[in-house]
Amino acid sequence: MKNPATINNRGDILAENVIFIVLTLIFFTILIIFIFSRTGGAAIKEEELAKQTALIIDSAKPGMIIKMNVEEYLEIAKKENYDKDIITTQGNLVTAKFRENGGYSYSFFNSAVVEVFPGLKDSDEEIKNYVITLK
Repeated sequence: MKNPATINNRGDILAENVIFIVLTLIFFTILIIFIFSRTGGAAIKEEELAKQTALIIDSAKPGMIIKMNVEEYLEIAKKENYDKDIITTQGNLVTAKFRENGGYSYSFFNSAVVEVFPGLKDSDEEIKNYVITLK
């Protein structure tokens, strides 16, 4: 005859393993969803735009006027209900900001005076470009 304590222990081990596997799957599912939600988010795009703008400014020479297409970033700002300038400069820092409580700043090394402002509206189209001038 089988010992009842042994049968219960085997059943407990199986239940513990099933619970562990289910909790592990739930954890990794939440982790993957979090990673995918952050890869295309506003915070990552702010960092991307700030770094790209700083690199463009660093490679430019005084007297240059640069026109950047920022249509993709303006769409993100619109989704975040942010209607102010998405690119600003102060000293040698360029800041990209798409959210009210966000923003990413990156420094550039060019010694020229840099001005960044939204481009003019082309007929009835929305502003899709930013203009960078170096003096």
